[in-house]
Amino acid sequence: MGYEAACTLHVGRETARGKAVLEQYDLIFRGPKRLAIPLKDIASAVASEGALTVRFGRTTVIFEIGPAAVRWAQRITNPPSRLDKLGVKAGMTVGIAGTRHDDLIVEVESRGARVPRSVTPRTADIVFYGAEHREMLDRLGDLKRSLKPDGALWVIRPKGSSAISESEVMNAGKRAGLVDVKVVSFSKTHTAEKFVIPRADR
Repeated sequence: MGYEAACTLHVGRETARGKAVLEQYDLIFRGPKRLAIPLKDIASAVASEGALTVRFGRTTVIFEIGPAAVRWAQRITNPPSRLDKLGVKAGMTVGIAGTRHDDLIVEVESRGARVPRSVTPRTADIVFYGAEHREMLDRLGDLKRSLKPDGALWVIRPKGSSAISESEVMNAGKRAGLVDVKVVSFSKTHTAEKFVIPRADR
């Protein structure tokens, strides 16, 4: 997602060179020693003159990352919701297939999107497909037919599972005539990959 930068880290009187990475749940420094700060523990994040000052607990650290510090501070203090990352908006028609994630359905409906029991062809703005194992990927071609020409199919799979891999999901999407355009962390246990219909086929 672009939140990765060469960095000088200041912790008290210690200084170290390395790489800073802002992930969904943690702000990480990789260098002579590793530091991982859960975002939920950060009390404040302030950018000034290329430095990101982060306070958590009784500790204050400074990440010198340059002009991107402002964007990082905004991302830490105002993180996008899961639905923002997945592109769900009020008024959309959203299909749910495969393994159900009931918390997602509640979130989608609370945003004002419609979740019908079944989706007719070419009417869905988004289809979420929960796939727990590779055999479930054979359905992508059928699910593609539910999408509007500019719709999106999200395949939700477990992270680090031998039952289904990222490359298998990508290959299945290609076989279904889809293009992969985005990957997000769906939860601590699952990843979501976004596929769309190629512009030439819409």
